Amino acid sequence: MVDVDVLVAGAGPVGLTAASELSRRGVSCRVVDRLPARLPYAKAVGVQPRTLEIWDRMGMVREAVETAVPLKGQLLYVNGQEGPRIDLELPPEVPYRFAALPQYETERLLEDLLSRWGGRVERDTELLSFEQDTGEVRAVLRLPSGGTEELTARYLVGCDGAHSAVRKGLGLTFDGGAIPEEYMLGDVEVDWDLPGGYGVRASHVVDGHTDDLLVCIPLPGDHRYRMSMPTPPELSRAGGEGRADSDGVAHGLSGEQGPQPGLEHIQAVLDRLSPRPTTASSLRWSSVFRISHRIVDRYGRGRVFVAGDAAHIHPPTGAQGMNTGVQDAFNLAWKLATAVRGRAGTELLESYSAERHPVGEEVVARTLRHARSGIASDPDDPATIMLREAQLLVGYRGSPIVGPDGAPHDGPAPGDRAPDCGGLRHALAAFPVRLFTLLREREHTLLLYAEHEDRAAVFDEVAAAAARAAHGLLNACAVLAPDVRTTTLRIPAVRDSLGEFRRLYGARDGEAFLVRPDGYLGLRTTEVEGPGISAHLGKLFAA
Repeated sequence: MVDVDVLVAGAGPVGLTAASELSRRGVSCRVVDRLPARLPYAKAVGVQPRTLEIWDRMGMVREAVETAVPLKGQLLYVNGQEGPRIDLELPPEVPYRFAALPQYETERLLEDLLSRWGGRVERDTELLSFEQDTGEVRAVLRLPSGGTEELTARYLVGCDGAHSAVRKGLGLTFDGGAIPEEYMLGDVEVDWDLPGGYGVRASHVVDGHTDDLLVCIPLPGDHRYRMSMPTPPELSRAGGEGRADSDGVAHGLSGEQGPQPGLEHIQAVLDRLSPRPTTASSLRWSSVFRISHRIVDRYGRGRVFVAGDAAHIHPPTGAQGMNTGVQDAFNLAWKLATAVRGRAGTELLESYSAERHPVGEEVVARTLRHARSGIASDPDDPATIMLREAQLLVGYRGSPIVGPDGAPHDGPAPGDRAPDCGGLRHALAAFPVRLFTLLREREHTLLLYAEHEDRAAVFDEVAAAAARAAHGLLNACAVLAPDVRTTTLRIPAVRDSLGEFRRLYGARDGEAFLVRPDGYLGLRTTEVEGPGISAHLGKLFAA
């Protein structure tokens, strides 16, 4: 007999994402974290548009956009000379923009979301060990009292950071290396007159080599930034959390070990590199940190999985780390929920590593390349670079649970992100809605597109067959061209009043689109009356 469905080790943004989504789906979940409280550090501050889309699906995006500040772009300075400004521009159909939000605020919002579903974080509680067999995971926890507790879970998810006990317990490799330079972080206010909402990167370059660097990311508040810069010799240390521990990983903050950067250290760098004369003040926190680049050989084994920094660490270039981890957790959560219900097909849980490991490999390689050579070294065109940095190009083509790409078409292929669109009108609403609004907090959603009434006539039957194949874990919606008139449909229907769905999806008359719970296209087919849709769902759901 198990005590809980899923045990989550680690209550950072990744663990809280997993726990919140599992709890929302009715999965019993315990979340433990060895720290007694949230850390008050603005560590990961960049929030990518794709992460905001995930928070939209989870029901948290309103709180996030009200708390964050827009990240409009970056101002570049080399040897005191202003370079070309980078503006973070995205196509108009992308619903969210780049944002900056301190990590402790991200964690607060996610913890509030978890509490809506009856969950809570068990602080000052550490996973000491675990073992698993084909039916369960047995774990030992250290409690705040100093005693221990043994519990049994169906699954264990390790979101416990760069020095993950779960990763070590699984015996996963963590290949890579360390960047030799140490850096310091500081959360300060400055009095310069640079435009708000823009990050600042100021460097000193000699013979093509950067020997001094200042990177500033705006935070909520008046002229407030999280600044990073090389650590001066008097603050360099080998101790603290940034030290390589027994697994050889040198990554993270120094915590309270050793001398901490003060305003004078930050001011010294500003005096050398700031594009405007300025004075730093209101230091909220500071630390020294080290950076490694590593990735596991696989994202799980048996009933135990890793996500976020437990699976991949890399330079913070482009704010990819936390965002990649949040997507790890969301990808895993809906699959685990299906497995806990006893409805997962044989390939569903295996697809987590198959889908996310290649993403982790690409992010580690790209951020390391950008850290060493700059984003200007990227060979792609600026628009592609922007979409990739926004994590809107992450996809799973070739995944074992993604359908084949059939006849040539415009729009997304199976495995691609399902784009948003506007102008969808319901007969009972006087206002249009976005597609993402229809998909929010849903299971799989089957979108059935029709440009003629006779095509729509079979949609109820198609939707019913798909729902049976998915054991009810599927919603269906008809998307009709503006001039289609039908009152016989029993499934919900919206009209594509602006033609945006047809354009962005390259939709053909009578075509079906299966959108997964994580917002990716699992299948598209014009053969809606054949066995194709049910056969595909058979890969995802047990008979």
